[in-house]
Amino acid sequence: MFNVQTMLYPKNIETKLGFDKVKELLEEECVSSLGKSFVGKMRFSPKFDQIRKMMAQSAEFRLILETESAFPNQHYIDVTDYLKKAAIPGAIIYEEEFFDIRLSLTTIQQIIHFFHNRPPEKFPELLTLMQAAVPPHNPKGWESLLTEITAVIDERGKVRDNASKELYDIRRKLAIEQANVKRALDRIYRTAKNSGWIGEDMTLAVRNGRLVLPILAEHKRKLSGFVHDETSTGNIAYVEPGEVLEANNEIRDLEIRERREVLRILEQLTTRLRPDLPDLERAYVFLGLMDFIRAKARLAIKTGSTFPLLVEETVIDWQNARHPLLLLTHQKQNKPVVPLNVSLNSEERILVVSGPNAGGKSVMLKTIGLVQYMAQCGMLIPVSPDSKVGLFKNLFIDIGDEQSIENDLSTYSSHLTNMREFLRHADPETLFLIDEFGTGTEPSLGGALAESILESFAGKKAFGVINTHYTNLKVFADKNEGLLNGAMRFDAEELTPMFELEMGKPGNSFAFEVAQKMGLPAPVIKNAQRKLGKNQINFEKLLKELDIEKKAFAEQNASLQKQVEELKQRSEQYNALKNFLEADRQRIMAQAKEDAKKIVRDANKTIENTIRHIKENNAEKEASRLAREQVKEFEEKVLQPEPQVAAPKAPLQKAEGPIEPGDYVRIKGQEALAQVLSLNGKDAEILLGELKSNVRLNRLEKISRKEFKSSQKESAKSMKGVDLNEKMSEFSFNLDIRGKRGEEALVAVDNLVDDAILLGYPQLRIVHGKGDGILRNLIRNHIKQYKQVGKMQDEHPDRGGAGVTLVEMR
Repeated sequence: MFNVQTMLYPKNIETKLGFDKVKELLEEECVSSLGKSFVGKMRFSPKFDQIRKMMAQSAEFRLILETESAFPNQHYIDVTDYLKKAAIPGAIIYEEEFFDIRLSLTTIQQIIHFFHNRPPEKFPELLTLMQAAVPPHNPKGWESLLTEITAVIDERGKVRDNASKELYDIRRKLAIEQANVKRALDRIYRTAKNSGWIGEDMTLAVRNGRLVLPILAEHKRKLSGFVHDETSTGNIAYVEPGEVLEANNEIRDLEIRERREVLRILEQLTTRLRPDLPDLERAYVFLGLMDFIRAKARLAIKTGSTFPLLVEETVIDWQNARHPLLLLTHQKQNKPVVPLNVSLNSEERILVVSGPNAGGKSVMLKTIGLVQYMAQCGMLIPVSPDSKVGLFKNLFIDIGDEQSIENDLSTYSSHLTNMREFLRHADPETLFLIDEFGTGTEPSLGGALAESILESFAGKKAFGVINTHYTNLKVFADKNEGLLNGAMRFDAEELTPMFELEMGKPGNSFAFEVAQKMGLPAPVIKNAQRKLGKNQINFEKLLKELDIEKKAFAEQNASLQKQVEELKQRSEQYNALKNFLEADRQRIMAQAKEDAKKIVRDANKTIENTIRHIKENNAEKEASRLAREQVKEFEEKVLQPEPQVAAPKAPLQKAEGPIEPGDYVRIKGQEALAQVLSLNGKDAEILLGELKSNVRLNRLEKISRKEFKSSQKESAKSMKGVDLNEKMSEFSFNLDIRGKRGEEALVAVDNLVDDAILLGYPQLRIVHGKGDGILRNLIRNHIKQYKQVGKMQDEHPDRGGAGVTLVEMR
C-alpha cells in the first residue's frame, strides 16, 4: 500500500500525543529488561501485515490472561551477556550465571509445553512465534540441555557434589577435615574459656579463611599457635592453635582443589553450551517478546482495548473510542469517560469541529491521534470491536502552544511553520490533526489564511481533523465536497459541555451565553452583540435553537419508540392468545367428533347385540323385554346431559415493577397464587395457602392485590363443601384395583393421586396384581403424566413384588 518513507511531525510527536506515557505504562507491566527493551523499540508503521500480526498476538495473549492460568509468569531473566561471554573460546560461565540460565530456560521450556498442549488454531500467531524458540534439532525444546545443566547446578545455584567423581571425593575429605578441626577447636576453646583466656560472648571466628580462637591479648602467649589478626584496640588476638595448623593447611589445599575442579566442570558445561548459542539467542528473543506482548495484553485489559477490524485503506470508523490515559485516570476517581464516535472516509476526509471552549475539542483531537498511533504501533486500542481501523503513511499534528524563545517564534509563527511542513508533505495517505486552526493573529486575516490552507488540504485529498471557532471555515466545510462539519455537544439550556462529538453539523461557541453565566454585566454583552453584527448573531442564534430543538425531538423520539415497543409487545400477546384459543377450539372440536364417533359405534354395537339376542331366543317375550331394557339403559346413558364445564378464567393481568416482599404473585404455567414473604438473592420465600416454599424469582409473575383477592374468592367458591380434615381422616395411601377394568382403574388412580397432591402425602401404594403385566403398565404409563410424581418402583418381594407399585411424590 505505502511505498514512500513514513513521515511523523513534529519530532516530539510521541510526547505531544502522550504515547511516551503509554510506553511507561507498558514498561511497568513488563517483568524483565528483555520485555522493556522491546517497549523501547516500538515504532509507528504503515505496514498492514506487520500491524495485523502484532495486534493479533496481543489479542491472543489477552485471551490467555482471561481464560488460562497455566502460563508461566516468572524467571524472565536476561542472560544475553552470559551467552555473549560463552561465545569466546576458553571463557567460563560461573555458577550463579548458569543458575540464571537454568531458571530462564525452564520458563522458555514451560512456554513451549503450554503451546504444544493447546490446539494450534487457538493461538496461531503466538504458536508461530514460539517455533523460533525451539531448536531445529529437537522439536521438544530444551529438555536435554536443561537436564545437563540441572545435573551440574542444584536448586541453590551451586555445583552439585556428584557433578564429577573427583569433586565428590574432594568435598567428602574436606567435610571430614573440617569436622575434625571443629572438634579440636571446640575442645581447645572450652579449655581456654575455663582458664579465663577468652572473654564472655566470644566465639570461634574465621581469619584468612582459617578457623581461629579470639584470645584476650594478655593471654595470647599462653596458647601455642599462629596469630592471624588483632582487633583495632589490640585487646583481642585471633590465634590459630598449633594443634590444628596442619589440619587447616590440609583444608586450605582441599578448598583450592575444589575450586579448580568446579572451574573445570563449569568450563566443560560452557563448552557444551557453545554450539547451541545461536538457537539460545533466538529463544531469549522469544522470551522477551512474550514478556512484551503480555505487557501489551495486560494494559489492553486495563483500558478495555480490543482488536477491531483492521483494513488496508485510509479510513477511520470508530465507535466508543476512549483516550486510554484519561480512562485510567478517571477509573481511579470513579468518573465516566464520554466515548467518541468518529468517521472519516474517501467521501468525507476532513472534519471541521467547532464548539465552546472547554467543550472537549482538544481531548477529542488527542484521542484520535493517540489511538491511531497506538494502532500503527501494533497495540490493541480502546474502541468497540466492531470499529474499522485504517492505516496512514504520514501523521502530522499541531496541538498545543509551540512558542519558541530560542528561535524567536511566536505562537502564530510556530503554527505557520507547521502548516508549511504539512502542506509540503501532505498526500492522500496523510492524517493531520490541528488544534485551534488559524488562531494567534488578527481574526479576519487568520480566518482567511486558515480557509486557504484548508482548501489546499482538500485539494491534496489528505485526511484530517481540525478544531476552530471561525465561522468562515464552518461555511466552507458545509459547501465543499470531502469536508464535513462536526460539533462538540453543549447543553444550551444548562450551559454545560457534554464532551460528545456530533458529526454533520457545525457547533456554536456560546460565547455570550457563557459570559452571561460567568456574571459579565448585561450592557457589556449587549454592546458586544451590537458590534458583532446582525448576521453573525442570527447564525449563532440559529445554531443554538437547532441544538435545543434537536434535544426536544430526541426526547420525543425516545418516547414514541417506547410506545411502539409497548404496542408491539401487546400485539404479540394478542396474537399468542388468539393462537391459543384457536388451537383450544380445534382440540375441543376434535374431541367432540371423537366422542360422537364412539357413541355411534357403541349404539350400533348395542342394537346389533339386541337384534341377535332376539333372534337367538325366537323373540320370547321375556328375552325381548330384557333386550329393550338394555337399549333403554344405553339411551339414558348416552343422552344423559354432560356436567356443566365452567367458563375459562380470564388470564390474570400482570402488575408492573420488580417483585418485593409483600407482593402477590403467580407461579408461571400454574394457577397457584401466593404472597412473597422475603427475597434471598435470586430466590423468593412464598406463602402458598398454609404452605411456605422457596421458588426462583424468574418463575414468578407479579399480580395486583385486586386480582389476588378476586382469584381467592373464586377458589373459595370452587372449594366450597370440601373439608380437608375429613379428607385427611378418610384418606388411604393404599389402593387395590385388582379385577377392575382399565377405565375404572384409571379413574380410581386419578382420585388417589389428586388427593395425595392436595393433602401433601409423600408415598402411595397401588395393588394391581401381576398377571400379564397389562394393568401394571397401563397404570404406570398413566401416572408418569403427573409432574408431581417422582419415581415408581416394585414393592418388596415379600410384600407383593411386581404386583404392587410404590409411588414417590415430589
